[in-house]
Amino acid sequence: MITREHCAALDAADTLAHCRARFDLPADTIYLDGNSLGAMPANVPARIERALKQEWAHGLIRSWNDADWYPAPQRTGNKIARLIGAGLDEVIVADSTSVNLFKVLVAATRMRPGRNVILAERTNFPTDVYIASSVAEMTGCELRCVDPDDIVAAIDDTVAIVSLTHVNYKTGKRYDMEAVTRQAHEAGALIVWDLCHSAGAMPVSLNRSGADFAVGCGYKYLNGGPGAPAFVFVASRHIEAVRQPLTGWHGHSKPFDLTHDYAPHPGIDRMLTGTAPQLGVIALESALEAFDGVDLDVLRDKSVALGNVFIELTDQELKGLGCMLASPRDAEQRGSQVSLGHAQGYAIMQALIARNVIGDFRAPDILRFGFAPLYVRYVDIWDTIAQLKDIISTDAWNTEEFKARKSVT
Repeated sequence: MITREHCAALDAADTLAHCRARFDLPADTIYLDGNSLGAMPANVPARIERALKQEWAHGLIRSWNDADWYPAPQRTGNKIARLIGAGLDEVIVADSTSVNLFKVLVAATRMRPGRNVILAERTNFPTDVYIASSVAEMTGCELRCVDPDDIVAAIDDTVAIVSLTHVNYKTGKRYDMEAVTRQAHEAGALIVWDLCHSAGAMPVSLNRSGADFAVGCGYKYLNGGPGAPAFVFVASRHIEAVRQPLTGWHGHSKPFDLTHDYAPHPGIDRMLTGTAPQLGVIALESALEAFDGVDLDVLRDKSVALGNVFIELTDQELKGLGCMLASPRDAEQRGSQVSLGHAQGYAIMQALIARNVIGDFRAPDILRFGFAPLYVRYVDIWDTIAQLKDIISTDAWNTEEFKARKSVT
């Protein structure tokens, strides 16, 4: 049996344990929701204070040059590139995930004339499907959504784009990026990967896998703060051919010539649109320092181990309490989260949060627990399961307060 002492011993041997001090975490809280909003790195407030009190307040507009504000999206993109297996100048920070997905889907369909299908999965995060539906309508394509297990069989010579999320937001199930990308290319299709639940939690190998495009957010495992700007990847072999639809002035080859004729930037900058949300980019750039010196394979090993301990403790402690494992048991098929299904999932999660154990809920019945390996401890897993067991076995969730739905779940 796994004991709390066993978990404490794992923490004592954890080679990433020192990284927890890089975050400003409340001492009385267990935080297992970094897959929705990452914890704040401790160095970010001082960087934002400098940006506010010195660079903006006193530097004023001069800071675009004097404080190097202007190239921040490129610098930050290069930091993210290391985490997702991309080359320098293949990644840039811009806009939101939804906006970037729109850009790359339109650009990709333009690169596959004569094909009219955008292939996606039914269980994907809704915004990805909404955006793909809009792109299909605008470009005269068909959006074809199939179950995840049917994706590979559905890739045929009518498919222009395969658009998938690497790790499913609800179940944590992970695609074999290399195998699916290879299948798409063999059929003549391009592939777009959403890395929102991958980047910062595990190694991603975009270039080794041959990926064409990718997008992702900055506020989950990258810890960039609420509403942090997103990123977009374009494989270098495609950049010259990409014509993205939101041709704003920052994507121009010479934006400060202020000409009325659009000429795209020759590099990844062509994926930009308008002026960067500079404070957000600065916060994200600073937050990424939390990954300095971190071996991503070690990060993944800890992520797997945390998930395995969670599942083993679920089997050991929650048997007969109505919890169903909703994530793959096999770590090779799983991202950095474990989800449980329970008929009273929403109220149970609210009761858990009231005890300062923070996960989140996804309709209709999923309790999600995300494992950010830089700051989550093994004893956090033990204590979470102990609280979960108590809440369910005593019906502590069964109150009007915990059943009342809040705006954000």
